[in-house]
Amino acid sequence: MWLTTERARQRLAKEKRLFASNSEGEIPVCLIYPNRYPVGMANLGFQAVYRILSQDQRCRCERAFLPDPDEAEALGRATAPLTSLESQRPLPDFELLAFSLSFETDYIHILDILAAAHVPLLARDREDQHPLVIAGGPATFLNPEPVADFIDLFLIGEGEEMLPEFLELYAAVRTATLSRAEKLQKLSAVAGAYLPTLFEPQYDEEGRIVRVDYSGDGQPHVKRRLIKNLDAYPTTSQILTPEAVFGDMYLVEASRGCEWGCRFCAAGFMYRPVRYRSFASLKQSVTEGLKERSTIGLVGAEMASQPGIAAICDFIGQAGGRASPSSLKADVITRDLADALGAQKNRSVTIAPEAGSERMRRVINKNLTEPEILRAAEWLVGGGVPSLKMYFMVGVPTEQREDVEAIADLTIKIHEKFCRKGAKVGGLTLSVNAFSPKPWTPLQWEPMEEIAPLRDKFALLKKRLGRFPRVTVDTESPREAYYQTLLSRGDRRTGQILLEAHRHGGDWWSIVQRFRRAAKGPRSKVQGLKSGEWVSPDFFVHRRYDRQEILPWDFIDHSVSKQYLWVEWRKALLERQTPPCDVTTCHKCEAC
Repeated sequence: MWLTTERARQRLAKEKRLFASNSEGEIPVCLIYPNRYPVGMANLGFQAVYRILSQDQRCRCERAFLPDPDEAEALGRATAPLTSLESQRPLPDFELLAFSLSFETDYIHILDILAAAHVPLLARDREDQHPLVIAGGPATFLNPEPVADFIDLFLIGEGEEMLPEFLELYAAVRTATLSRAEKLQKLSAVAGAYLPTLFEPQYDEEGRIVRVDYSGDGQPHVKRRLIKNLDAYPTTSQILTPEAVFGDMYLVEASRGCEWGCRFCAAGFMYRPVRYRSFASLKQSVTEGLKERSTIGLVGAEMASQPGIAAICDFIGQAGGRASPSSLKADVITRDLADALGAQKNRSVTIAPEAGSERMRRVINKNLTEPEILRAAEWLVGGGVPSLKMYFMVGVPTEQREDVEAIADLTIKIHEKFCRKGAKVGGLTLSVNAFSPKPWTPLQWEPMEEIAPLRDKFALLKKRLGRFPRVTVDTESPREAYYQTLLSRGDRRTGQILLEAHRHGGDWWSIVQRFRRAAKGPRSKVQGLKSGEWVSPDFFVHRRYDRQEILPWDFIDHSVSKQYLWVEWRKALLERQTPPCDVTTCHKCEAC
């Protein structure tokens, strides 16, 4: 284990911790990010939870990550289990293994890490001496079911208030004379806790959920936790390390949620109502950050709508720093904001038209016109920003060939206006992804488009734009979008695909193909599964869900009415837009 130990020492030596942690607590907790260290340490939510746990007087918190490839190879030959970063303590020696899950595609790494830690993969196989395996994070807010068989207990929602409540209850039951199941039953009393063993889905002959049998107390739903006042909980970088993605930045969360209601966007619905941090709170966080880094990354679902965004960017510039906001909605960009970003020598700014045609932008409720996109480009270029990045999607419901062509048409218009010889723009980068339907959005009922036509659409864009200098088209693999959709819309039966993929070295596509082939023949061809325990992966990816159907994630209460989402779905198909949220007067979605 020399390799792991030496790398841990090197990484710890390069880190700068910006808070004082507790090292005397009685409860040993290992917070795990199921991806590589550089990715995990760039995640603001992971850092926020680490600080909460590290400063709790009841805890001694350490971290663990997915081993690097060479470490994984060494672990495969070793007999000792995976260890924590800070003290190299074996993971089975902790009482709590807490996974922070931001992305569905990291689900398989839960199994990789549990296997490397010598902890049984399935929750039902763990005994009293094993750590409790808990999980939270945005991916679980939407749909925890694909990993429900591997996690003992989920904490659904924002953790600033929920985590201390959980720790208080855990401290009371950890030494009690109770079985593992009895402890978990008591811990499920925390508001926002989800204990999968209390919920048992039942399926019909077609594979649809017909009911969910509930064996717990109270109502058979889990209320997603949400904090009302973000200013009470500043969320900023807590550990700085050059190895992290965005390692040259100090990150500041500016908001949660989004007011615009784009019908494909999970963040816009699962974080409702939108909450903005005050200018005073942001100014204080930025001031602290500028002591550590000259670049301040402003994090939010959509940053141009942030009240006072131009002023905060100008404040950063006046202090000698550079503001780097995440994606900006083109029609909300002001000339002052564009000038502030240009004056600070931002090399690139991201805008997200998402669709090329006006019709498709009405379908997804983008509330954005082509003249507004061109005006934003003009102001950003005029303000001194040399490169633009634009996000687009293909495969959105009702999309036609001319809608895909419109992406190229819009890009060419920007290129002709700003990228000709002698113009100021250094380049245009298009990031084009396949539409992947997400739970708790109006398009949750819609299927993902088949892989072959998606490839044709990507090829069309690359062919049309390939002859233009300084235009780059980056596309996502349709297979990756399939995998993401499978884990977004799947139920517990998709956990078997994860388990098989883990057993076959992460080769999930071959496992998907095997399950697909088996769906066309006798069900006994799927080894180890009985009739009714599985369906084809396409059942979750390429099928339109029925309106009255029980969805795998329906037991979570996001305070957003399912009827409201359905109305928004119908409006999408009718190409009708909905105005942005007005949290002071509107109560249609029931989140306020």
